[in-house]
Amino acid sequence: MTIGEILTAFFFAFLFILILVPLWRMNKLQLDRVRAMRKLEIKRGSRVITLIHRQEALSMLGLPFFRYIDMEDSEKILRAIRLTPPDTPIDLVVHTPGGLVLASEQIAHALRRHRGKVTMMVPHYAMSGGTLIALATEEILMDANAVLGPVDPQLQTAEGVFPATSLLAAVRQKEAADLEDSTLVMADVAMKAISQVKSFILWLLAERMTPAQAGRIASCLAEGTWTHDAPLTVEVLEEIGLPIVVGLPEEVYDLMDLYPQGRGRRPSVQYIPIPYERKEDPKKS
Repeated sequence: MTIGEILTAFFFAFLFILILVPLWRMNKLQLDRVRAMRKLEIKRGSRVITLIHRQEALSMLGLPFFRYIDMEDSEKILRAIRLTPPDTPIDLVVHTPGGLVLASEQIAHALRRHRGKVTMMVPHYAMSGGTLIALATEEILMDANAVLGPVDPQLQTAEGVFPATSLLAAVRQKEAADLEDSTLVMADVAMKAISQVKSFILWLLAERMTPAQAGRIASCLAEGTWTHDAPLTVEVLEEIGLPIVVGLPEEVYDLMDLYPQGRGRRPSVQYIPIPYERKEDPKKS
């Protein structure tokens, strides 16, 4: 065998390994995720469904890609619910920046109609559409530092994307004769969008609280009380009347560790990943 043939063989072997190793790692990661989910299912006697959107590395190129709630997510979750016996509890682990209203409402609608208890677990954040899904569940478990977000509609205009409430506020400051027809149409759409979201929230909460309590939550979340990306902490959510349970099973954090961020950049946060024992204050002894 000539040197050229040897080098060619080494090149193709290297190329084969370069392709095979990322695939093996991904398959192992998927298997580890299934094992972690099954461990949580056995502990709680439930069906575990995850809706986790993280920045992950794409294939062997290391390119990051971003996810949000889309129709594919909706189809998969609806399929998982159909495969779940009606009386079996569902635990939904959610970590998402939000996404399409249609997909979020479909998921929320299906969870609301499920006969068994539905619990949503939020280890870090569930914004916008994620919050809408949370309102469909009977119990919301959150980490003490996790957040939800407002669900006020956002409208696409020729100038960009604007909150429906802000668009209405701008229109109110002018006379109708001074506004273009397109602006008046957008204002009408904005009113309908807010009304639709509020009505949906009221329907989601109808069986769990009084109309007055549900109305307050719907108004706060849908009418632009905060900016759309405002982080609503446990304390804020409890203040507006949304019952929250603080604390998550340890298995949820183990599961989140299996959804790593992309590795294409130098890590900005580092620590020794072991729990430290709390030391007693010598002054108190």
